[in-house]
Amino acid sequence: MGILCAAFVVTSCGVDVPKETPSSFETLTIKKSDIEVPIKFSAKMKGQSDVTISPQVTGQLMNICVSEGQRVGKGATLFVIDSRNSQLDLEAAQANMEAALAQENSAKLEYESNKNLFEKNIVSRYMLDNSENSYKQAQAAVSQARAAVNRARVNLGFCTITAPVAGVVGEIPVRAGDQVGPSTKLTIVSGNTQMNAEFSVTESIIEKQVEAGVSTADKKKYLDALPDVTFVMKNGTEYPYKGRITSMTGVVDAITGTLSCKASFPNPDGHLSSGIQGTVVLPMMQKDVMVIPQNAVVKLQDKSLVYKVQPDSTATAVTITASSAGNGKDVIVTSGLKVGDKIVTEGANNVMEGQRVLY
Repeated sequence: MGILCAAFVVTSCGVDVPKETPSSFETLTIKKSDIEVPIKFSAKMKGQSDVTISPQVTGQLMNICVSEGQRVGKGATLFVIDSRNSQLDLEAAQANMEAALAQENSAKLEYESNKNLFEKNIVSRYMLDNSENSYKQAQAAVSQARAAVNRARVNLGFCTITAPVAGVVGEIPVRAGDQVGPSTKLTIVSGNTQMNAEFSVTESIIEKQVEAGVSTADKKKYLDALPDVTFVMKNGTEYPYKGRITSMTGVVDAITGTLSCKASFPNPDGHLSSGIQGTVVLPMMQKDVMVIPQNAVVKLQDKSLVYKVQPDSTATAVTITASSAGNGKDVIVTSGLKVGDKIVTEGANNVMEGQRVLY
């Protein structure tokens, strides 16, 4: 009687008893589709024509004509080495050549004279042959003297060091007055109108390149078919110009299991410099894969779960394996689901095992 009276009082006072409202969840039917997945590689920039500048001759560095970071054209003077010794060597070589020419002229006259006398039976064959040999020796001496002059002239030219390519001057570790030689590194000129991003690619990503019997022509066709790549700097800034993968070694590193690659980027504004590190992003198309929203995946320790909707509208958890689609919102399912399955997407974190799902 007390319970009935209490119920009567509540009803008569107009108080509504709250009713349980079933939750509603969004669902998705699994199907296969194509998706572009960005693959990222750590990379380091290097000028396509970075040239280490070292002297060809030994001497005192007299003048440094450029500064670090300066942009120079091809043929611009970079360094000047003391040329006095080289100038003296050239003058000595020229004097020796003059003497050799005079000796050649005398030997020629003697040979021609003996030849005329031999024809008149005045001198013997021995004297003619001897004078001919002397003339040939004199000619050889002239050739040697001329080579010495050219060598001395080249060495004199080496005293003025010019830029072999257009680019930017790197660090200059020497100072005017230093004694330098062929083993001395003066600087690096980075030809940076075109830059190479050097990176490594695992053989599992580009399997075709490690198959036996891939010809050079096939490799070139494969590289030409690859999409443009993007370079992202360490601060997250995306370089505005796209690049192309231009080379790939044919040998897999036994330790790292990777192939060395280069991607070429135009650098018309000079914003890229040798040594810059960043990320090369290669968009690879994956065909006929199962793509689901990232929010449909529930993480439970080391497992990835999704809630599959059963025919009776209840949800049951299934374990899947998946990889990131690279866009921050989707994942690619490789096992645990099949085409036609329905899963809970929005609100998956709130689903309980066996709960009825309205869809």
